[in-house]
Amino acid sequence: MKKSIVFVAAVVIGLMSTNVFAQTTPATPKPATPPAQPTTTPAQQPAATTAPAAADSVKNVEATLANVADLTSLVGAIKAAKVDSALMGPGPFTVFAPDNAAFSAIPKEKLDSLMKDPVKLAKLVNAHVIAGKYDKAGIIKALTNAQRTAVLKTVDGQTITISVVDKKLQLKDADGNTAQVTSFDTPATNGVIHGINGVLMYK
Repeated sequence: MKKSIVFVAAVVIGLMSTNVFAQTTPATPKPATPPAQPTTTPAQQPAATTAPAAADSVKNVEATLANVADLTSLVGAIKAAKVDSALMGPGPFTVFAPDNAAFSAIPKEKLDSLMKDPVKLAKLVNAHVIAGKYDKAGIIKALTNAQRTAVLKTVDGQTITISVVDKKLQLKDADGNTAQVTSFDTPATNGVIHGINGVLMYK
């Protein structure tokens, strides 16, 4: 078992991905006029001023997704499916967020049809929202079994299977659609968001 845990942790932690979510931290404001005779060196200045600002910048899942330029297709689907208010709720949620390129890979006729059908669209959106919070460490923990797979439940009862394929974390839905995780652990007040490169439950 220890060897299995070490193997999985090494594989998942070694995933090379670029975080598509831009998190900004306001710079610590400089005083308008520096003191004539500072009593402490820069290394002695308190660093706590940036922490509250960073914490204040974290929003709920819906607001965080809406603030990312590369997730406009997902945000549009969330609003069209009328599930945006649910993602503002207490959660916690784990969202696997497909980027715009993932939605562009869906045939246009199929995507247009989905966008006009709130019921099917809601099923698609909910297929990316797991009930409960699974950050990167939580996913690694869930994979520490003999099969090195984990089956998670979505908010509407669908199942998503997570496994390591070719040294990358892969999601697979009940219809056989797959997507790879491309980024981890964008925080939200009511959960966590991971980026993926495919759309689940669209066939």
